[in-house]
Amino acid sequence: MSLQIFVALVADTFQEARARWLFGGLFALSTLLILLFLFVMQVDVAAGAISALGVQATVRRIYNIQRFVNLSYSWICVAIYVFGTFLAIFASSGLIPSVLEPGRISLLLSKPIGRATLLLGRYSGNLLIVVLNTIYMVTGVWLIFAVKTDIWNYRFLLAIPVMIFVFAVLLCVVVFVGVISESAALSVMVPVALSLISGLLAQHQFMIKVLDSEWSRQLWMGLYWIVPKVFDLGKALHYWILIDQQTDWVTPIWTSAVFGFVVLISSIIIFRKRDF
Repeated sequence: MSLQIFVALVADTFQEARARWLFGGLFALSTLLILLFLFVMQVDVAAGAISALGVQATVRRIYNIQRFVNLSYSWICVAIYVFGTFLAIFASSGLIPSVLEPGRISLLLSKPIGRATLLLGRYSGNLLIVVLNTIYMVTGVWLIFAVKTDIWNYRFLLAIPVMIFVFAVLLCVVVFVGVISESAALSVMVPVALSLISGLLAQHQFMIKVLDSEWSRQLWMGLYWIVPKVFDLGKALHYWILIDQQTDWVTPIWTSAVFGFVVLISSIIIFRKRDF
């Protein structure tokens, strides 16, 4: 793989994202979220929480402000995790099918570019755009909240690598669906569906008890191990910020990484065999 060609493919992905207003739109929506959060944080944290919950003020004070802020941090982090992941999927869905359009793919393949290099360059360009946006969005929200509360919870920044990892796995699905169907809409629906299904499959401990047949329990557990652990990673992030709880990061990370690797390799194999 020529590094110069690879860098050119990444740069081409950036240029197309900018031309399609995806790059600007992604950062504009992230900026809107940051500005909205800045506006909300103009309200006093404690008073705002009391007002939002419809509870009348009393003489009782909040004794553990650290825990209260950590609770706010954790739920804000979950909201950003969901918002940022889905936003990234929507922003990236069209960048894979677009390169497979008749005429364009023929032109690209007529050049001395390997098909694996083409697909991986496209993948890396998509991922890099989302990496920059994720750092911008999470850091912006964290700075606003930290300055307002004067509590600098650095665990909040763990959302950056977690979100990037989850998107990197789901982007493999976007690439796979794009290579097979060349449909931007389907490239959105499948990874979003997998994200939602992961929340259902994560309730495996409860479902094992209520399912009445062995084959159904094995099927449920099989699907749980196969589907990327989007819900599990979000839950782990939430609890780690809230109470600094030691949680299982290894299992959801390695299983999701294996899923993404297999799907991406499958995409390359299928792409190599397709006749354009």
